[in-house]
Amino acid sequence: EGTFKYILVRLQRPGGEEQRDIVRGTKAAEFHNHIFEKVNPEMEKLGYECKCLGGGKIDHNSKDKKIRVFGLSTGYGKADHSVTAEILKKVYTDYEITWSDDKK
Repeated sequence: EGTFKYILVRLQRPGGEEQRDIVRGTKAAEFHNHIFEKVNPEMEKLGYECKCLGGGKIDHNSKDKKIRVFGLSTGYGKADHSVTAEILKKVYTDYEITWSDDKK
């Protein structure tokens, strides 16, 4: 709930062809790299290599069932928000999910 930073992360098995993109975000992160520093060791334990594809912000309004994806990460650059929105639509099937390249 609320507005918080997120990153788009690509997972891949070492030497493997298959890739999977995941979205991770938290209000607790002051900077985007704080999210990656938490996700990376967890995914490595599961046997994945991680690459951050960029970041942005998510505005989550559970009352109105709306999610807005926007913004960018100073450190990682802008994630492809259209990819992020498609991933979120698989989980939040009854939400209106929009994205833009707006900074705010």
